[in-house]
Amino acid sequence: MARKVNATTKMLHRERQAKMTFGPADIAAKIPDEVIEMDAQARRVETPCGEGTMVWRIWGEGEPLVLSHGAGGAWTHWIRNIPELSQHRMLMVCDMPGHGESAIPDSHDHHAISRAVATGVAEIVGEGVAVDHVGFSAGGVCFAHTAAYEPQAVKRLVLVDTGGLHTPLGEYDLSSIRGLTGDALIDRLKRNLNGMMLHAPESVDEVAIWQLVHDGKKARMDSGELVVPDKLLKILPQVKVPLAAIWGELDRMHFDPGVQESAIRSRHPQLEFRVVEGAGHWAMYERPEGFNKVLLELLALPAWN
Repeated sequence: MARKVNATTKMLHRERQAKMTFGPADIAAKIPDEVIEMDAQARRVETPCGEGTMVWRIWGEGEPLVLSHGAGGAWTHWIRNIPELSQHRMLMVCDMPGHGESAIPDSHDHHAISRAVATGVAEIVGEGVAVDHVGFSAGGVCFAHTAAYEPQAVKRLVLVDTGGLHTPLGEYDLSSIRGLTGDALIDRLKRNLNGMMLHAPESVDEVAIWQLVHDGKKARMDSGELVVPDKLLKILPQVKVPLAAIWGELDRMHFDPGVQESAIRSRHPQLEFRVVEGAGHWAMYERPEGFNKVLLELLALPAWN
């Protein structure tokens, strides 16, 4: 009997040790069921990008709508919005060049990224067909350049909580997870998400934590130089398509939606601007119902048709 008790005790001890010492690789390897199920429902398309391909996932039917993620992200930034939005539009959700499963572009600049995006759009919907683009954070800055450099591909553009406007940055809390394991690692990841991406503590869940680790590890491009300090502000005068922006009311980084609206409107006076109440920087993840409602209303505006 003593031998069995000792064996059981050792097993429980090993299990406790494993729970205490898991690291980022363990988190990244455990893909949430929600991600697996959503990915399985997508139609996957690959188009030319650099020496490889740009990966697109497509849901739904009807008029196309292109969605891009932010820095260090992937298609999963939109996971909470895909079920509803795909009931209204054919969603073309990309891994931007150098992120997720997409290859690095020919060069680390907006011309190469825009070319890869426009090539993908043309291969999926046809040459010369302009479609609506919605870009989150750094992805919005990239899509603004696509609208300027590849205007044949972009019908309308919606920016979501973008940087590059040379407005003051708010206070945000981000720290390295290097060397952290177990509960200390999870605690720091939660604080990082609440420190920049999400406003409410209850918004930080398993899928958000997984994305932060998994997608961050797969990102091979530094988006900072593509955004700061004023890359969006400088390109906006060359954006000739109808423009809208959606902002999280409680975005920590790009705080005070009114300030952001004024900056965009200074270069694009016909801007349509909306605020998602109770949302932080990652507005579409934190308040998906409110975000979807606002986006669909913008896309239905007669002035945009």
